[in-house]
Amino acid sequence: MTRFDEVKATFWDEGPREGRSTLTDAVVRDAEQRLGVRLPAALLELLRVRDGGVVAESWDACPTDEPTSWSADHVPFDVLMGIGEDDHLSVLDSAHLIEEWGLPSPLVLLSGDGHTWIALDYRACGPDGEPTVTWFDVEAETELPLAGDFRTFVEGLTAAAAFDDGQD
Repeated sequence: MTRFDEVKATFWDEGPREGRSTLTDAVVRDAEQRLGVRLPAALLELLRVRDGGVVAESWDACPTDEPTSWSADHVPFDVLMGIGEDDHLSVLDSAHLIEEWGLPSPLVLLSGDGHTWIALDYRACGPDGEPTVTWFDVEAETELPLAGDFRTFVEGLTAAAAFDDGQD
């Protein structure tokens, strides 16, 4: 079993799933058309299990080699936005949120609170390429590459509890 498959098997928190739509091929095609990009296969694998929601505590942080405004050695990844249109924030809200928060484009936002974001970054690869995963800090006006692709990003996730800096 690959590291990605190990993470995928326990990626989602076991909490409530109400309000989460089922991810179909038609929904994916529509989302890619609306976003103007091809979404990574590894992201779609996770979203077919559950279309967004709370990430299990075992995988709710991404280690970093550089300090950020969040922590000296990691950034949070406690929620992954889905695709389906329901009452939750989704990747389809990316264009509006990018404009509102003054982020570069083209990105697809995956997780964040406005002040900080984790996003698929299509600036170097174009709409049909494999995007990198990048951390954006709006207030500090900084960005930090986290992984060369989404699959590598997921394989690098770990528990925030493993870091001893007082951040959750």
